Amino acid sequence: MIRIVLAAFAALSLATPAWAQEKAAVLYKAEGCGCCDGHADHLRANGYKVRVVELADLEPIKKKHGVPTAQAGCHTIEVGGYVVEGHVPAKIIDRLLAEKPPIRGISLPGMPEGSPGMGGAKVEPFTVEELGSGKVFAVD
Repeated sequence: MIRIVLAAFAALSLATPAWAQEKAAVLYKAEGCGCCDGHADHLRANGYKVRVVELADLEPIKKKHGVPTAQAGCHTIEVGGYVVEGHVPAKIIDRLLAEKPPIRGISLPGMPEGSPGMGGAKVEPFTVEELGSGKVFAVD
C-alpha cells in the first residue's frame, strides 16, 4: 500500500507543469507601501508563494535588474528567473512563466487604477511591456 501511495505522489510531481513549481516570488517594496502588500495578496490568491522584503531604497534592486526609469513600478518582483515591475496581473505572470520567452522580464508601468493591489476600477486595458525593449508583451 505504501508503495502505491509513493508511486502516486511521484506521478503527480512529474505531472505538475514546470511553471507551477516556479511560483515562488520575492517582492521588493518600499517601507510602508500598502499597495505593494495588496499585490502580494493578489499573487498569493493565485497560487504564488510570496516573500516580501521591505527596503528603504529600491534603486539598487532596480539597477541590479536593469529596470529603465520609464518602466519602473512601485515594487520589483523576482520570479522564475524573471523580473516583474509593478502591478502585473497574476495571469500574465503565469503566461510569462509558462512560455519562458528569452527576455529579462515584464513591466506594467505606473500604478494603474484597478490593477491588482491598487484601488478603484479598471478604466482602460493594462499594457504590459517587455522590460528594456518596451515591446508589448500582453494587454489585459
